[in-house]
Amino acid sequence: MILIKNGTIIDPSCKREEKGDLLIADGKIARIAPCGEIQEVGCEVIDATGMVVAPGLVDVHVHFRDPGFTYKEDIDTGAQAALQGGFTSVVLMANTKPVVDNEETLDYILEKGKNTPIHVYSCASVSKGLQGKELVDMALLYSKGAAGFTDDGIPLLDVDILEQAFVKAASIGVPVSLHEENPALISNNGVNSDIAQKKFGIGGSPREAEIDLIARDLDIALKIGVILDVQHISTKEGVELVRQARQKSTKIHAEATPHHFSLTQEAVVEHGTLAKMNPPLRLEEDRQAIIAGIQDGTIDIIATDHAPHSVEEKSKPLTEAPSGIIGLETALSLGITNLVDTGKVSMMQLLACMSCNPAKMYGLNAGNLAIDSTADVVIFDPKAQWTVEKFASKSSNSPFAGNKLTGVIKYTIVNGNVYPVR
Repeated sequence: MILIKNGTIIDPSCKREEKGDLLIADGKIARIAPCGEIQEVGCEVIDATGMVVAPGLVDVHVHFRDPGFTYKEDIDTGAQAALQGGFTSVVLMANTKPVVDNEETLDYILEKGKNTPIHVYSCASVSKGLQGKELVDMALLYSKGAAGFTDDGIPLLDVDILEQAFVKAASIGVPVSLHEENPALISNNGVNSDIAQKKFGIGGSPREAEIDLIARDLDIALKIGVILDVQHISTKEGVELVRQARQKSTKIHAEATPHHFSLTQEAVVEHGTLAKMNPPLRLEEDRQAIIAGIQDGTIDIIATDHAPHSVEEKSKPLTEAPSGIIGLETALSLGITNLVDTGKVSMMQLLACMSCNPAKMYGLNAGNLAIDSTADVVIFDPKAQWTVEKFASKSSNSPFAGNKLTGVIKYTIVNGNVYPVR
């Protein structure tokens, strides 16, 4: 048994926030009680004085690059990065090599995930080979364990295919998660067109590319009644479109990344390719709109889009380097530093976006501290500071390296197994 003493227990799934003790037995949450009421005899004791005890974090948008690109990351190293970040459950994207459009690849990922300390889930692709031309057998892949469906990184442009996917997903009751950028409007991806032209003399990715597809896809999703996840939203107009859609349907969801609520396009000037990502960092007004969207519940999920790349790849010129940054190990701290400590978002709101909300959308057994639920817990000091230096990930492509952040994770607990962090 494990007794976590004297912590501030925050469980956004039931709006619990109180000082108390939490007992874990046989890998389950056994009891929550006022401080001192649970006997310590026979228990491994963790003193959580001054710390928050919360459900293990859930990230529904990560790239572990396995199979096919394991020089960047693999399922084992990705799981270690997740542990360091307080994440106990992750959902992998389907753009591996081969693509997760078949039983064999899906089974490989899920079986390898079972041998890691965390819970590893995976989406399957919407279209075969990410080509956007032919649907995968969604019913079959869902029956084999696919958590949802996405062609993440490659927008679905064929409306007929998109509608077919929505109809099928709606009949199964699973989410479709979409990368919303129209490539026809993009000259060079990964950099906002404003800064791309002003500072680098190149074309970039205009905000209209995102707005165009979000508007189209929300309209279709509302008509069909599918569970839709608008991934890594980056524009104020996109936030407003989602806000209006969520007033019409509870099946509409939106993700924000820590980098989109923490940084603006100016970071590309400072950090170069380390701040290149799809969709790109945009203006301060967009960053503030994203924060406002988290505040009012328009954006109900914070997901990292953890996207490892090698040093060699990120050392290429801006127009040639791949987009994406790692994010698992800094996500919670960025939320505390830039949302909670600034008074914009409560700790309860932040944790809801990082635990119960994403778990609920994907139907995962995660994101709560209910009695008899799996003991997936994160314990962190919300006031302590640390400097971003070494990463458990194979990759280190982060614009936050060297930054001092608030919020230090002390323990990540998965299935009742305790993993000390910092």
